[in-house]
Amino acid sequence: MVQASREEKTRLIRLLGVTKMYTQPDKYDILVLDDITLDIYPGEFVALLGPSGSGKSTLLRIITGLSSPSFGTVLYRDRPVNGPNPKAAMVFQSFALYPWLTILQNVELGLVAKREDIAKRREKSLQLLDLIGLNGYEDAFPKELSGGMRQRVGFARALAVDPELLCMDEPFSALDFLTAENLRSELLDLWLESKIPTKAILMVTHGIEEAVYMADRIVILSKNPARIIADLPVRLPYPRNRKSPEFIDLVDYVYKVVTGRDDDKGAETETANATQVIPTAERTILQPIPYGHLSMLSGLLELVADRGGQDDLYHLGSELFLEVDDLLPVTETAELFHLAEVTEGDLTLTDLGREFVDSDVTERKGIIREQLKDVPLFRLIDRVLHNKANHAMPKEFFTDILEEHFSVSEAERQLVTAINWGRFADLFHYDPDTELLYLALDQQDPNDKANPNAELLQEK
Repeated sequence: MVQASREEKTRLIRLLGVTKMYTQPDKYDILVLDDITLDIYPGEFVALLGPSGSGKSTLLRIITGLSSPSFGTVLYRDRPVNGPNPKAAMVFQSFALYPWLTILQNVELGLVAKREDIAKRREKSLQLLDLIGLNGYEDAFPKELSGGMRQRVGFARALAVDPELLCMDEPFSALDFLTAENLRSELLDLWLESKIPTKAILMVTHGIEEAVYMADRIVILSKNPARIIADLPVRLPYPRNRKSPEFIDLVDYVYKVVTGRDDDKGAETETANATQVIPTAERTILQPIPYGHLSMLSGLLELVADRGGQDDLYHLGSELFLEVDDLLPVTETAELFHLAEVTEGDLTLTDLGREFVDSDVTERKGIIREQLKDVPLFRLIDRVLHNKANHAMPKEFFTDILEEHFSVSEAERQLVTAINWGRFADLFHYDPDTELLYLALDQQDPNDKANPNAELLQEK
């Protein structure tokens, strides 16, 4: 698509200091978006990139008027957005088709809402179905179509209302690789050849390669809370060759930005932000733990060790068929345990990491156990279980504590991860039937005189 300079164009979207918070029952606010300022111009294909939970979908809903910011302003062609924006349309990740309606009826939905004449809306919907390759499926129902065909219906439904701004929320993530690849190429063709009325496209994605392949601009968000950390132009010509050195270099650079740290912030500030909580008064906060699977962590470290102790994250992700969302929790876990460091998109084993790779399972458990002693959540669990007379505590007790610091779903995820790590490292046991965390005899302190098993432990 031929683009004029920004100075010659009127902005479609302007975000000024957009902030979004969700108030919890305990009066604390979870900060999701923090001071987002962003302009989107006609002729732009913008990819919104960031880790899972970084607020990308929330920002998309605010831009389309489906959600309101807590603070800040959203302008569409310099006019405030108050409610759903009729000039914007959304394509969802989960297709979101009505199963009791035919394909044609699903496409017509937006036109029905606009009270368009029956004959006109039917003619327009049939033209769109033909355009996206679904001619002949007008009377079929969604259950009769494959995932790729259903997503085509989602595109046709969005385009039927002639949106100036087409918003897409991870539109290809629910599709198999080949179907997604075909649909990406077809959408790009429609966009670049101006076969659709859309003036600009905004796509939420967590796929770095997808962003570089499709967009001419990539906006990168940080996590907890979301802030814009980079706004990168993509100057590669279409069609883009994924194997070209320029493409690979740009993907590698974006990986470095996404996995990098903001050096202007101290570790203390970074930790506070990572809790997603804005306290109304001073209080202790728990540092969240990443969701890395320890089996995947071991395999990743072994793979990097075989390559001399250092490897590029982009290449690792490509080889393992992992998106950055899947790889980051594992690398963050490696850093938390001081087994590896991530710098400029490269994962490098530490001395402890090399020792971990060379160790057997029992020794690896000991290394993880020692590292967990410095993690606040595990210090809490360890202190509670050792101080309790029977050395056992219901899972619900820890869930209630975590919900003071995180959302309900996040508290559950944190505790499930902690239980998996703690059991692996033999810090404590967990009974899924009774939902009790407890210490076995060999995990209790033999020097604790208050422990009814102290004498037995000392004998052992």
